[in-house]
Amino acid sequence: QVQLAQSGGGWVQAGDSLKLSCAASGRIFSSHGMGWFRQAPGKEREFVAAIRWGNGNTYYRDSVKGRFTISRVSAENTLYLQMNSLKPEDTANYFCARVRGGYSTIAAEYDVWGQGTQVTVSS
Repeated sequence: QVQLAQSGGGWVQAGDSLKLSCAASGRIFSSHGMGWFRQAPGKEREFVAAIRWGNGNTYYRDSVKGRFTISRVSAENTLYLQMNSLKPEDTANYFCARVRGGYSTIAAEYDVWGQGTQVTVSS
Protein backbone atom coordinates (compact mmCIF):
# COMPACT_ATOMS: atom_id res chain seq x y z
CA GLN A 1 0.00 0.00 0.00
CA VAL A 2 1.36 3.39 -1.00
CA GLN A 3 1.90 5.87 1.81
CA LEU A 4 2.10 9.64 1.39
CA ALA A 5 4.46 11.79 3.45
CA GLN A 6 3.90 15.54 3.42
CA SER A 7 6.31 18.36 4.15
CA GLY A 8 6.24 22.11 3.96
CA GLY A 9 3.64 24.43 5.38
CA GLY A 10 3.98 26.85 8.24
CA TRP A 11 3.06 30.36 9.24
CA VAL A 12 3.31 33.23 6.75
CA GLN A 13 1.94 36.70 6.17
CA ALA A 14 -0.60 37.58 3.51
CA GLY A 15 1.04 37.87 0.12
CA ASP A 16 3.81 35.41 0.93
CA SER A 17 4.46 32.06 -0.73
CA LEU A 18 4.77 28.47 0.47
CA LYS A 19 5.48 25.18 -1.24
CA LEU A 20 4.04 21.88 -0.05
CA SER A 21 5.51 18.51 -0.95
CA CYS A 22 4.01 15.04 -0.90
CA ALA A 23 6.28 12.03 -1.39
CA ALA A 24 4.79 8.63 -2.21
CA SER A 25 6.45 5.52 -0.79
CA GLY A 26 5.68 3.61 -3.96
CA ARG A 27 4.90 4.17 -7.59
CA ILE A 28 2.05 6.39 -8.68
CA PHE A 29 0.73 4.90 -11.91
CA SER A 30 -0.10 6.94 -15.00
CA SER A 31 -3.77 6.01 -14.65
CA HIS A 32 -3.88 7.58 -11.21
CA GLY A 33 -4.31 11.14 -10.11
CA MET A 34 -3.15 13.12 -7.15
CA GLY A 35 -4.85 15.98 -5.41
CA TRP A 36 -4.60 18.56 -2.69
CA PHE A 37 -7.43 19.23 -0.27
CA ARG A 38 -7.69 21.54 2.70
CA GLN A 39 -9.75 21.70 5.84
CA ALA A 40 -10.23 24.71 8.08
CA PRO A 41 -11.52 24.37 11.65
CA GLY A 42 -15.25 23.76 11.70
CA LYS A 43 -15.42 23.37 7.93
CA GLU A 44 -15.62 20.45 5.55
CA ARG A 45 -12.60 19.26 3.63
CA GLU A 46 -12.52 21.01 0.26
CA PHE A 47 -10.84 20.37 -3.05
CA VAL A 48 -7.91 22.63 -3.91
CA ALA A 49 -6.16 21.17 -6.96
CA ALA A 50 -5.59 17.92 -8.80
CA ILE A 51 -3.30 16.53 -11.46
CA ARG A 52 -3.58 13.55 -13.75
CA TRP A 53 -0.35 11.66 -13.16
CA GLY A 54 -0.03 10.40 -16.70
CA ASN A 55 -0.49 13.53 -18.83
CA GLY A 56 -0.07 16.23 -16.19
CA ASN A 57 -3.43 17.89 -16.79
CA THR A 58 -4.30 20.11 -13.85
CA TYR A 59 -7.49 21.30 -12.19
CA TYR A 60 -8.09 24.00 -9.56
CA ARG A 61 -10.83 25.41 -7.43
CA ASP A 62 -11.72 28.88 -8.62
CA SER A 63 -10.44 30.71 -5.55
CA VAL A 64 -6.85 29.50 -6.06
CA LYS A 65 -6.58 29.76 -9.84
CA GLY A 66 -3.66 31.96 -10.82
CA ARG A 67 -2.14 31.73 -7.33
CA PHE A 68 -1.55 28.00 -6.75
CA THR A 69 0.26 25.56 -9.01
CA ILE A 70 0.10 21.80 -8.66
CA SER A 71 2.94 19.82 -10.21
CA ARG A 72 4.60 16.45 -10.02
CA VAL A 73 7.93 14.78 -10.65
CA SER A 74 6.83 11.40 -11.89
CA ALA A 75 10.23 9.73 -11.63
CA GLU A 76 10.36 10.65 -7.95
CA ASN A 77 6.67 9.96 -7.23
CA THR A 78 6.47 13.39 -5.64
CA LEU A 79 3.67 15.92 -5.76
CA TYR A 80 3.96 19.64 -5.10
CA LEU A 81 1.70 22.59 -4.43
CA GLN A 82 3.24 26.01 -4.97
CA MET A 83 1.11 28.62 -3.23
CA ASN A 84 1.68 32.29 -4.06
CA SER A 85 -0.11 35.44 -2.97
CA LEU A 86 -1.46 33.65 0.06
CA LYS A 87 -4.53 35.06 1.78
CA PRO A 88 -5.85 34.60 5.32
CA GLU A 89 -8.72 32.55 3.90
CA ASP A 90 -6.16 30.00 2.67
CA THR A 91 -5.46 29.09 6.29
CA ALA A 92 -6.18 25.38 6.74
CA ASN A 93 -4.72 21.94 7.20
CA TYR A 94 -3.65 20.77 3.74
CA PHE A 95 -3.74 17.14 2.64
CA CYS A 96 -2.41 15.34 -0.40
CA ALA A 97 -4.20 12.25 -1.65
CA ARG A 98 -4.32 9.67 -4.43
CA VAL A 99 -7.26 8.77 -6.64
CA ARG A 100 -7.25 5.70 -8.86
CA GLY A 101 -9.56 7.22 -11.46
CA GLY A 102 -7.18 9.84 -12.77
CA TYR A 103 -8.96 12.93 -11.52
CA SER A 104 -11.64 13.91 -9.05
CA THR A 105 -12.73 16.85 -6.92
CA ILE A 106 -14.52 14.55 -4.47
CA ALA A 107 -12.59 13.63 -1.33
CA ALA A 108 -14.43 10.32 -0.88
CA GLU A 109 -13.01 9.06 -4.16
CA TYR A 110 -9.42 9.36 -2.91
CA ASP A 111 -8.13 6.23 -1.22
CA VAL A 112 -4.72 7.19 0.19
CA TRP A 113 -4.09 10.34 2.22
CA GLY A 114 -1.10 12.18 3.59
CA GLN A 115 -0.88 13.15 7.24
CA GLY A 116 -1.75 16.79 6.66
CA THR A 117 0.27 19.96 7.12
CA GLN A 118 -0.89 23.24 8.61
CA VAL A 119 -0.76 26.45 6.63
CA THR A 120 -1.51 29.64 8.55
CA VAL A 121 -1.71 32.99 6.78
CA SER A 122 -1.91 36.13 8.90
CA SER A 123 -3.26 39.44 7.66
